[in-house]
Amino acid sequence: MSSPFKVLTIGDAMITLNPAVKGPLRYVTQFERKVGGAELNFAIGCARLGLGSKWISRLGEDEFGRVIYNFTRGEGVDVSGVEFVNGCPTSLNFKEINEDGSGKTYYYRYNSPILTMAPDMIHERLLEEVDLVHLTGVFLAIDPKNIEITKKIIEVAKRKNIPISFDPNIRLKLWSIEEARKAYNSIFPHVDILLTGLDEIRLISGMEAEDELAMFAREYGIKDLVIKDGANGSKLFRDGKWTRAESFLVTPIDTVGAGDGFDAGYVYGWLNGFSKERLLKFANGVGALVTTVSGDNEGLPYLNEVNAFIDDELIIER
Repeated sequence: MSSPFKVLTIGDAMITLNPAVKGPLRYVTQFERKVGGAELNFAIGCARLGLGSKWISRLGEDEFGRVIYNFTRGEGVDVSGVEFVNGCPTSLNFKEINEDGSGKTYYYRYNSPILTMAPDMIHERLLEEVDLVHLTGVFLAIDPKNIEITKKIIEVAKRKNIPISFDPNIRLKLWSIEEARKAYNSIFPHVDILLTGLDEIRLISGMEAEDELAMFAREYGIKDLVIKDGANGSKLFRDGKWTRAESFLVTPIDTVGAGDGFDAGYVYGWLNGFSKERLLKFANGVGALVTTVSGDNEGLPYLNEVNAFIDDELIIER
């Protein structure tokens, strides 16, 4: 059953070329075409869980742009905020996957269509009937102008009393840590839910101990500080207390998109009023399921799949 809640996100999308074999990219001769992008993955993850999901972006007026648009619309995401742009090719990335499921991503984003966006393109109507806005550091990193676009979205969201979740999602191939910190510090005071990896928050703030992180959350007025820590599970600081949840034991095939899936799971549970324990368990389950399938968003699960997985229900296959 669909949830009555609707989320909105903004960001780039790319054609992802997945290698046919594992190992260094220089030895790969065949690729499979997929669709990817952190914010797009989040939007699809939310839609599969049953949330209303809206994505704002720009795509090249080309065949790859049409692939992304049609794929996203087919997943049930509202693409009314997506426009096609002439003269700017749709972005690409090539993935390199190691034997243990970890990997690297190589981006080809020069003259990306997303660069044609400007703060004055953000209007109140884009946020109509939206219950939560989700932002990430990937969009911020692509171009300095995107920081102002993000702040315009925040301004409109705050005027409408719409809560904001934020995932720093650091991309040091796109900007320096000093540039990232400066941008994040301007965003944090407006964030209700911060979803970050332990390594990320350590890099951003220099903090990792729980008392330090609690102080960080209080300093910026962050209601939910959520720490994602892979196989070590996750934890939440809310109302002066920490809540923890163990990870699920799976054999990872491809870890790309797991954080985006976790974010979608957390936002779903948060909007639907889950207890803190169930909230973390649900988000951990979504993230774990993503790693069991190769691809950026192919492993994003549907609601019944998550519930069956985290509650250890027997699934009848034949």
